[in-house]
Amino acid sequence: MKKALMVWGGWDGHEPEKCVRLFAPLLAAAGFQVTISDTLDVYLDAAFLAGLDVIVPCWTMGTITKEQESGLLTAVRNGVNIAGWHGGMGDSFRNNTNYQWMVGGQWVAHPGDIIDYTVNITRHDDPITQGLSDFRMHTEQYYMHVDPSNEVLATTTFNTEIAPWVNGCVMPVVWKRMWGHGRVFYSSLGHKAHDFDVPEAREIQRRGILWAAGSLL
Repeated sequence: MKKALMVWGGWDGHEPEKCVRLFAPLLAAAGFQVTISDTLDVYLDAAFLAGLDVIVPCWTMGTITKEQESGLLTAVRNGVNIAGWHGGMGDSFRNNTNYQWMVGGQWVAHPGDIIDYTVNITRHDDPITQGLSDFRMHTEQYYMHVDPSNEVLATTTFNTEIAPWVNGCVMPVVWKRMWGHGRVFYSSLGHKAHDFDVPEAREIQRRGILWAAGSLL
């Protein structure tokens, strides 16, 4: 049986516990043994982390100790995979650049806050996005600093009166990458749990976690 660790905490505005408990049953239905933790100290248990197939973090902002960060990054580098969404993975620890390097990006803005925008599927041959079409979202449109080594699966194009200098910018929304021997998946969707009421957003996240865990290759 594959094993998943879901870690929630940080800023409550992103509904971390609610989001984690939305995906935990989906992983259980896929045959995973799911452990849920609300403390970063779980990253200090190297033996426990080494036995996992995937870590699903949902921790916006906050701080992480040097030892906790080292435990997490070492586990991923050694082959424990990681998959997450929105600020729960892409805006977790703003002072920790090695963590951001692992993720492949860092949130910097969402011009206009909650708006309508389109997510464009750019890779139709990937198992995470295969069979899905472009779709609309009504939520935060993340402007991110991103790693050029990411394998981008979906994008969005900015058109905003708030920051017109970025209009026309094509921004990655969904990507995958490697960190050492670990697979990394990220989607910027999921500001609140109801964002996953959009079937494509929920399915991309579900598949992304499975891909990271080696169950969708």
